[in-house]
Amino acid sequence: MSFAWHEIRDHLMQSSSNLHFQRSFDAVRREQAALAAFRDPAALLDGLHRTPGDQGQKNLILAALVRAARGDGPASDCALTLLLLALWPGLDAIRRRSIWRRLGTADEVASDVLARTTEAVRGLDLGRVNWIAATVLRNVERDMIRVRRRDTAREHLASGAEPDEVADSGDSGIGGTGYARLNGAVRKLLGDDALLVIRVAIEGFSQAEVAVELGLTEAAARKRYQRAMRRLHDALEEIP
Repeated sequence: MSFAWHEIRDHLMQSSSNLHFQRSFDAVRREQAALAAFRDPAALLDGLHRTPGDQGQKNLILAALVRAARGDGPASDCALTLLLLALWPGLDAIRRRSIWRRLGTADEVASDVLARTTEAVRGLDLGRVNWIAATVLRNVERDMIRVRRRDTAREHLASGAEPDEVADSGDSGIGGTGYARLNGAVRKLLGDDALLVIRVAIEGFSQAEVAVELGLTEAAARKRYQRAMRRLHDALEEIP
């Protein structure tokens, strides 16, 4: 257990209880109608963490905080702090799983979780998201795993291994043997496009990232991926 992680939460909680933070919170309340019912940050966090509760209303509150966090100044920092505290149970679960997956040291994982959450919150497209908390938490954990897999793949490539020999790190649960079988089965259907499909559709890499790995332009990778997925779909349609 990393005490630094819990010290971060304690620091955020302490910061959210001072007079300066309350003034910033009042400014956010004036701008965001969904927060008007809460007199102070403690009441807001209690409402968000209460179980059971109106999930739709909680989502509206989180959306209001996301909008406020996109600005500048104390009000934006206030909203971001409240979002981190609101999402803390989920972030703590990601931290524990990430340490178990050996994605880094406890301190590295803690820093990565907070940095990625901040980035995810401020870059969130509310017009395309239904559930704020689930989306942010899923994206943070997915990106941490994806970066770890990318780094592992690069290490293998740097050591002289062929791209097709780069085994799964074990995070997906299939292991090296399972990865080899999967690669073999997909290669029978897709030939040289097998690795591209596995990287994008199964491992979660972007097409741009795989293009770099395979020495392709992003446009070429996109066309090959679309063509391969059509072939895969046609093959599945033929299965009785």
